Amino acid sequence: MFTRLNLRTVFLQLGCMGICLFHGFAMAQQAKPLMAYVGTFSSPLKDTLPTQVDLPPGNGRGIHLFQVNRENGSLVASGVYEMGNSPSCLAVNQAGTHLYSANETERVGDEKQGTVSSFSIDPMTGSLSLLNSVPSGGAGPTYISIHPSKKFLFVANYFGGSIAVLPILPDGSLGSAVDVKVDAGKIGPTKAVNAPKGSFAWSGHDRTHAHMIQADPAGRFVLHVDLGLDKIFIWKFDAKTGKLTPNDPSFVATPPGDGPRHFHFNPDGRFFYSIQEEGSTIAVFEYGKDLGTLALKQTISTLPQGFEGSNFCSEVLVSKDGKHLYAGNRLHDSIAIFSIGQDGLLTYLGEEWTRGNYPRSFNFDPTGQFLYCCNQRADHVTVFRVDPVHGSLQFTGYYAGVGNPSMIEFLDLEKR
Repeated sequence: MFTRLNLRTVFLQLGCMGICLFHGFAMAQQAKPLMAYVGTFSSPLKDTLPTQVDLPPGNGRGIHLFQVNRENGSLVASGVYEMGNSPSCLAVNQAGTHLYSANETERVGDEKQGTVSSFSIDPMTGSLSLLNSVPSGGAGPTYISIHPSKKFLFVANYFGGSIAVLPILPDGSLGSAVDVKVDAGKIGPTKAVNAPKGSFAWSGHDRTHAHMIQADPAGRFVLHVDLGLDKIFIWKFDAKTGKLTPNDPSFVATPPGDGPRHFHFNPDGRFFYSIQEEGSTIAVFEYGKDLGTLALKQTISTLPQGFEGSNFCSEVLVSKDGKHLYAGNRLHDSIAIFSIGQDGLLTYLGEEWTRGNYPRSFNFDPTGQFLYCCNQRADHVTVFRVDPVHGSLQFTGYYAGVGNPSMIEFLDLEKR
């Protein structure tokens, strides 16, 4: 038989258990964060390798982590994965389990070859744990992307003028390159055909410079640009072996000296938009998905009418609904905004000042409500609200200080 004291003890214990259970339930119900990862140009860490090469020392400390306020878009710093080898380009896999970085200033021993690193992502906090690093297949890896099959990672090596295919192993780590292609051909002129009046813009017409590589939406073909050669290359891709073979035709040429840098497909894959770094133009192509062909439809300036002087283009992105295109201008320090017609053609709407200088790249958050701009020389990321109807950008007033930011990628841990 329970005494009054025993009953009181039982009720107290049950109450404590209820509080603990409620606390545990409440903790389980807390939303996981929306993460932002910012790649940077960084300097070698003390007493560590590798040796800094190719680029001047950077102000970044590696990969900077932020939690994103879902309501107003602001960024709150949540840590740094310290790396002294300029992890300037990042890619997060579709499952949200792994992140990859192209380490632009690293060399492997005496070889003029950079590295690519793989990280596992903590499902609760978004923190990173290094799995491995492998040679990138050339010097200065500046861009990486993941094939739709999720089994291969592509690398564009800017200073090496080469591209490589790296297998993604079952645990998310990277294997050695299964294919490497080295660009070759006649280097374009130092003066861009489409350069603005008074321009002295010159960046990469000294040798071959592979600047971006990515598969088409179906994964059948892989495209990459070489800024020095003024060409967009097209490859057939074997998704079983990871091998690349030249398509027919194997490339399309952009105007001499214009320097193709980055590109983006529209959502249904019908149109392909290439931004030219030194010509300050967008080239609009119709993409033949069955044969992997590009047919030029339009060339349009990224700058306002009447602009004169030097400018270097950077990023190009199409909105998730396919209605607007955004193009980065460095020195003019703006993001140009275009509407996209049903025929894929662009109409210039205006531009927005980036609130910093040298916007190297920008990206949308997963909802498309906010655009984040990496102002490389201003050492910060700025946040803009996107008007879904008119495509305009409104500065939110939010800055996030990051040394020499190069690229920003997002991961919603709620949806992992």
